[in-house]
Amino acid sequence: MTILQIALTIAICIAVLSFGFAAWLFMWVKKRPSSNPKIAVIAEYIRKGANTFLKKEYLVLAIFASVAAVLILLFLPMPIWKGSPLTNVYMMLSYIAGTVFSCLAGKIGIQIATIANKKAAEAAQKGIQPSFMAGFRGGAVMGMAVVGSSLLGVAAIFWIFMDATMLLGFSFGASSLALFAKAGGGIFTKTADVSADLVGKVELGIPEDDPRNPAVIADNVGDNVGDVAGMGADLFDSNVASMAAALVMASVLDIATNGVFTSMVFVYASIGLLASIIGVATARIGKNGNPTTALNSSTYVTTAIFALLTAGATALFFNVEPCWRIWGASMIGLIVGVLIGLTTDYFTDDRRSPVRKVAHASKTGPAFTILSGISYGFLSVLPAMIGIAVSALTAYKICEPIGATSGLGVDFGMFGISMAAVGMLSIVGMIVANDAYGPIVDNARGLVEMGDLGEKALQITDELDSAGNTVKAITKGFAISAAGLTVIALLGAFRAEVNTAAEALGRGANYLAGFDIMNPIVFFGILVGAAIPAVFSALLMLGVDRNAQRMVGEIHRQFDEIPGLKEGKEGVVPEYDKCITIATKGALKELIPAGLFAIVATLVVGFIGGVVAIGGFLLGNIVSGLLLALFMSNSGGLWDNSKKYVESGHEGGKGSDAHKAAVIGDTVGDPFKDTAGPSINTQITVVSLIASIMSTIFLTASLF
Repeated sequence: MTILQIALTIAICIAVLSFGFAAWLFMWVKKRPSSNPKIAVIAEYIRKGANTFLKKEYLVLAIFASVAAVLILLFLPMPIWKGSPLTNVYMMLSYIAGTVFSCLAGKIGIQIATIANKKAAEAAQKGIQPSFMAGFRGGAVMGMAVVGSSLLGVAAIFWIFMDATMLLGFSFGASSLALFAKAGGGIFTKTADVSADLVGKVELGIPEDDPRNPAVIADNVGDNVGDVAGMGADLFDSNVASMAAALVMASVLDIATNGVFTSMVFVYASIGLLASIIGVATARIGKNGNPTTALNSSTYVTTAIFALLTAGATALFFNVEPCWRIWGASMIGLIVGVLIGLTTDYFTDDRRSPVRKVAHASKTGPAFTILSGISYGFLSVLPAMIGIAVSALTAYKICEPIGATSGLGVDFGMFGISMAAVGMLSIVGMIVANDAYGPIVDNARGLVEMGDLGEKALQITDELDSAGNTVKAITKGFAISAAGLTVIALLGAFRAEVNTAAEALGRGANYLAGFDIMNPIVFFGILVGAAIPAVFSALLMLGVDRNAQRMVGEIHRQFDEIPGLKEGKEGVVPEYDKCITIATKGALKELIPAGLFAIVATLVVGFIGGVVAIGGFLLGNIVSGLLLALFMSNSGGLWDNSKKYVESGHEGGKGSDAHKAAVIGDTVGDPFKDTAGPSINTQITVVSLIASIMSTIFLTASLF
C-alpha cells in the first residue's frame, strides 16, 4: 500500500470508530432514568416541533439543492458541452453527497438533543454530576457524528475520484446547506426567544420558562433547530472546507512528492478525531464541580493529545524538514484557536469584568445596556482578529523558506496556512460536543421549571445553563476564527484552481500570482465584498424582526382570549402549536433571500470583473465578515450572561429595573449571536467555494 492509501484507510477506520462511540454514548444517555409524566409530555412537544421544522426545512432545501445540482451538472467545473461530461457528473454527485451528509449531521443532533434534555432535567434532582454528564454526553453524540461524517465523506470522495477539485463540490454542498440551515434555524429560535422574553419577562414579569407563555415550547424547539442542527451543520461545513482547501493545495504540491502532503492532511484530521474521542471519554465532573471548568478541561486534554499524537505520527511517517514545518503550522493554528477561546471567555463569562460592568450599567436603563454591550463587543474583536492574522502570518513564514528553496514556491506557504486551519479545527469533535451541550441544558432548565421539579434542580440547571452560555460563546468565537483561517486557505485554493485552469487554456502556469489592491478591478471587488456581510446580516435580522412581531401579536391574542391563561388556572393550556407554526413558516420564508443574495452577488462580481475582481471580493468579504461575526457573536453572548448575572441576584435581581434593561439587551443580542453572527462565517465559506468551483468560467467569461 502507498502512504496515501494507508492514510485514507486510517481516516475511514477512525471515522467508523467515532460512529461506534457515538452509538454507545447515545445508548448511555437513553438509558438514564426519566419517569416524570409532565416532563415526558413537554419533551414530546419539543421533539415533535423540532422534527416537524427540520422536515419542512429540508424539503425546501431539497428543492434548492436539486436546482443547484442541475446547474452544476451543466456548467461546473466547465460547461458540459466544452469539457468532459463525466467530470461534471462527478462534481454534481460530490455536491449531492455534501448536502446529504450535512442533513444527516443535523438530524442526528436533533434526535439526541431531544432525548438528552429530559434526561438532564430529571437527573438534576440527584445533583449536578449526573445532570452534567447527561447533557455533555448528549452533546458528544453530535460531536462524534459531525466530525466522523466529515472525515468519512472527504476520505470517501477523495478515494473514489482521486481529484481534490471534487472535494470543492462536496464542500459546497455542505456549505450551502449549512448556510440555509443556520439561517433558518437562527430565525426560528430567535423569533421565539425574543417574543417569549418581551411579552413574558418584560411585560408580564413571569419567569423565563413559565408554561403559561404560548411561545415557551417554540423557544425550546428553537434551541434545537438553531443551536444543535444549525451549528452542527456549520461546524461540519467548516471542517470539510478546511480539509478541502488543504487537499487542493496538497494535490498541487504532491505532483513531485508522491502523496506525502495529501497523506498528512488525512492523518492529522484523523488524529484530531481520535483525540476528541479520548477527550470525551475521559470528561468528568465532581459532585460539587464547576461545569465550565469541566468543559474547558476536556478541551485542553484533547488539545494536548492532538499535539503529542501528531508529533509522533510526523516522526514515524513524515520525518523530513518540510513535514515538521507543516506540523509547526498546525500547532500554531491549534494554540491560537485555544487562545481565541480564552479571550472570548473573558468578554462573555459572568465571572469577568465586562459582563458585570454591563449588568451594572443596566441599573441606569436599557440605553446604557446597549451602549456598553456594543462597546465591549467591538473591543472583543481585536484579540481574535490579531490571533487569526498572527496564525496566518506565522504559518506562512514557517513554511515559506522550504517553498523558496525546494521550488514549491508560494503555494507551500499557503499550504502552511491551510494546515493551520486544519490544526485549529482538529479538536472540532470536542468543540461540537461543548456547543451542543449548551442547548441541551438550556432545554433541561426549561423542563425543570415547567415540570415543577423543585428549586434545587432549578439552581443546578441554571448553573449548567450559565456554563453552556459561556462555552457556546467560546465555541462560536472558535468557529468564526477557524472559518477565518479556512477562507484564507480557500483564497489560496482559488488561486491554485485559477492557475491550473489558465495553464490548461494556454495562458501560462502562474497566471494569477496575487491581487494588486491598486488595480481598480480588484478594488471594485473589495468594496462590494466588504458590503455583503452587512447586508446579509440585515436580511436575517429583519427576518427575525418581522417574524417576532407576528408572534408577539399571537401571544397577546392568547393571553387576551383564553380565559384563565394569564392567571395560570389549573387545566388551562396555551395553544403552543400556533407559535411553533408562526416560527416555522416565517423562518422558511425568510431563510432563502439572504443566502441567495450572497451567492448571486458573488456570481455578478465574477462575471463583471473576472478572477481578479473575485480575488478582491473574497478579501473584502473575509475581513468585513470576520469583524461583524465576532462582534455580533461576542456582544450577544455578553448581553445574555449579563441578564443571567442579574437574574442570579445581583444589581437588584429578577423583576428590578436592571433586570428589565438586561432583558432588552439580551433581546437585541439574541439575533446577533444566534442568527446573523454565526451565519456570516458560513456565508464567507460559501462565496469562497463558489469562487473556486466557478474559477474556470470566471476566467473565460467576464465583462472586464
